[in-house]
Amino acid sequence: MDSSSNSSAADLGSVQHSIKVATEKQRFQQLVHQVTEHCWEKCMDKPKRKLDSRAKACFVNCVERFIDTSQFILNRWEQTQKPKPVFSESLSD
Repeated sequence: MDSSSNSSAADLGSVQHSIKVATEKQRFQQLVHQVTEHCWEKCMDKPKRKLDSRAKACFVNCVERFIDTSQFILNRWEQTQKPKPVFSESLSD
């Protein structure tokens, strides 16, 4: 391989990394938007000049439950992705 091939491969890797980072940022922004929209609908009766203590507590609880649920789903998904153990011993001992 010559140096131009190495340079092209490095450039391609850099572009792929940049695309991956941009995609992850976009997903995160969409998630924040979804949480904000959901919690706003749940916690805000009428917009006011300031958040009252009830609305603040509601927002905190809403976001915390969203994080808890997301973590639970991620953990459950990871468990389902683990290979199942295979029994190599005969059950007819």
